[in-house]
Amino acid sequence: MTPKNRLSNPSSASPSRKARRGSLWAWVGLAVPLLVLLVIIIVGSVSGEPGSAIEAQAAPGFTLPDTAGGTESLDEILTRGDAVLYFSMGVGCDGCFNQIPEAAAGLQARGVQLVPVMVDRRDMLVQEAARFGITMPILIDENREVSAAYGMLGVYGHGDRPSHSFALVRSDGTVAAVKHYATMFVSLDQLLADLGIT
Repeated sequence: MTPKNRLSNPSSASPSRKARRGSLWAWVGLAVPLLVLLVIIIVGSVSGEPGSAIEAQAAPGFTLPDTAGGTESLDEILTRGDAVLYFSMGVGCDGCFNQIPEAAAGLQARGVQLVPVMVDRRDMLVQEAARFGITMPILIDENREVSAAYGMLGVYGHGDRPSHSFALVRSDGTVAAVKHYATMFVSLDQLLADLGIT
């Protein structure tokens, strides 16, 4: 009588082998999402600046409400000179609000105005602006049409709102530069250098 081949019966695998198999699948389940995230970061870093297709093009026009209770159009803004449109995550991002006074002062000293644009509700933006002592109006793009027109959505994984992005629009209505940052605050010197403002 020939002995039975123990390997022919899958149910006879040892408990330690089953445990090892389960542990392997647990590692695979953890590694796959991390690998996907890594690929997104690498592709984003080598595929060029999102939104940079509008550079040297006519800036998309808009009229938006602001936190002061009024409205402002791009045409009105540009009558005062060059402008840096600052699209950010808004409420929940302290760095985004801290960016405003430093960037506004540094740009103003160079004859350029900062125009913050956020996608949150007016009441939320008014409350956060007061918390950070910000008195300048913030434009409200709640339906995200302006952010989409400038290519500011879907940058660094933020699908429904901008990340931390800037578009320099010259007084003639031309987009001179676009810059996106993965961090939620950028130094004034770096911002000026990246946008080519002297």
